[in-house]
Amino acid sequence: MALLDFAPMEGFLLRLFGMRDEVWARHVNPLSVWTRMPIVALLALAIWARVWLGWWCLVPLAAVMVWTWLNPRVFPKPRSTMHWSSRSVLGERLWLVRKTLALTARERVMPHVGNAIALVGIVLLGYGLIDLILWAAIVGAAVTILGKLYFLDEMTRIYAAHKDEDPAWAAWLY
Repeated sequence: MALLDFAPMEGFLLRLFGMRDEVWARHVNPLSVWTRMPIVALLALAIWARVWLGWWCLVPLAAVMVWTWLNPRVFPKPRSTMHWSSRSVLGERLWLVRKTLALTARERVMPHVGNAIALVGIVLLGYGLIDLILWAAIVGAAVTILGKLYFLDEMTRIYAAHKDEDPAWAAWLY
């Protein structure tokens, strides 16, 4: 068992986001992946905006939350999934069924390292947002995003290593 087991949260998020095959097919679009990257910063800005907007900060906060849900749905299926960003999403799909894969020790551990880095960033970001400490919020957001990027890079490795284990998985790459 990994030090940090995010599987229960993954299941909850899959149900929340309604990630079905047609949604995954759109989410592999690089535009979907890259337009999700600023979400952490936008959430932080919306929360920080309570200083200027008071309770009205809930409006931009809600807008970011709606965008987070809509994002995997609004972009068309890409012409190609040969991009790093597309392969990272394909790896995420495999990661969700990791119990059925013969993962190496590195493949079992390193994605959790990315998640742990992101978690450290979220804690620092939360501290900065609660106490309105700008450097903590900025560094926390940056560490969170870097942790996510590291996780996604690990997903590209997992997809490359395991895509040929099932013809359907290999067909995701076109």
